[in-house]
Amino acid sequence: MREMKDSGIPWVGEIPADWKVGKIKGCLHRHEVKGHGDATVLALYRDHGVVPKDSRDDNHNRTGKDTNDYKFVRKGDLVINKMKAWQGSLSVSGYEGIASPAYFIYEFVGQDLDRGYADFLLRSTYKQEFERVSGGIREGQWDLPRYDFEHMQLPLPDIDEQQRIADYLDERCIAIDEVRRTIEDEIEALRRLRRATIHHAVTKGLDKGVPMRDSGIEWIGEIPEDWDIVRIKNCLRRHDEKGLGDATVLSLYRDHGVVIKDSRDDNHNRTGRDTDSYKFVRKGDLVINKMKAWQGSLSVSGYEGIVSPAYFIYEFIDEKLSKQYADYLFRTVYAHEFKRVSGGIREGQWDLPAYDFERMPLLLPSLSEQQRIVDYLDERCSAIDSVIDTRTRQLERLDDYRRSLIFAYVTGKKEAPSHE
Repeated sequence: MREMKDSGIPWVGEIPADWKVGKIKGCLHRHEVKGHGDATVLALYRDHGVVPKDSRDDNHNRTGKDTNDYKFVRKGDLVINKMKAWQGSLSVSGYEGIASPAYFIYEFVGQDLDRGYADFLLRSTYKQEFERVSGGIREGQWDLPRYDFEHMQLPLPDIDEQQRIADYLDERCIAIDEVRRTIEDEIEALRRLRRATIHHAVTKGLDKGVPMRDSGIEWIGEIPEDWDIVRIKNCLRRHDEKGLGDATVLSLYRDHGVVIKDSRDDNHNRTGRDTDSYKFVRKGDLVINKMKAWQGSLSVSGYEGIVSPAYFIYEFIDEKLSKQYADYLFRTVYAHEFKRVSGGIREGQWDLPAYDFERMPLLLPSLSEQQRIVDYLDERCSAIDSVIDTRTRQLERLDDYRRSLIFAYVTGKKEAPSHE
């Protein structure tokens, strides 16, 4: 049993008695080399670390026109998204290239900190401390101050033990991540099935062999012959009621729809100080995150309350449109069209214009047909969601195990085995 001592770092606790404690600034030095605009553009992922941006097709952030302002990254540098460090968005780069000018780039100095050990330690163990010292600049983003980061303390075993810890965690985490990918692939397959089931039901109906006609809408194709097509503005009307700052604050999730913000513990968006500017939502209103509608971030609310002033709120004004049918239709079928008509305002966000949304075509079966579709989809999607929930809980348990494993070894609670 190793002799332990208090590290003096509240979120670390005890460390082995022979470990040192040092400050980040003694091991890392920030550098901001620019003017390499023709270098490979790199992207930083919370789960995947630093990779060439073009190597993945799930990065929707637009590269700036003037890449000469981007920061140069050498292989082995620590790259930090200072606005999302609290989510674990930092990593040692295995590539040379350029990264967003909003990032911090640090080089390793001296011989006290191993890159692999630092990557595990900072990405996993320090997230809550990054959140504590960071200041909010907009919803979902906190600005990590350079001074606070550089003056944080680190547990520092000797360099050989750091390398042994990193090697051991690499081996264990690779095995965990393989299991994780298998489960994620199954979840994605289930989500594709869910989307396909919804898409077919809300655009083709439930009855096989019915006469079809061309809808005249390229991204819809054929629809049942007796379905109508109207403009969204004929069935929905936007309203911007404010001044109810004491009402329940609501959140909008892509997968869960509109919920009471305090009902979930995975919402890190800070509520604004002036909630009187928030928009009032009645039960049954359609809530749209206009910057992320293309990701399916819109839903009919089952609650009364207030939401971000940046959202659109629509009330239903035509009884010929079922709210539940509209929810299925908008969240699944319209994503690509929302993105097509939207304009980029910042990385990863497109602003959906109210004018274009309201003039989009809307498929309108009879009200009884809409109800049949809703009942069918409720049953089918409930069965699929049940399996997704089970697999998601498995992922959460794996993530908890991975975090506890990393914490135990990078803080010396457990000793990494020697390969000698």
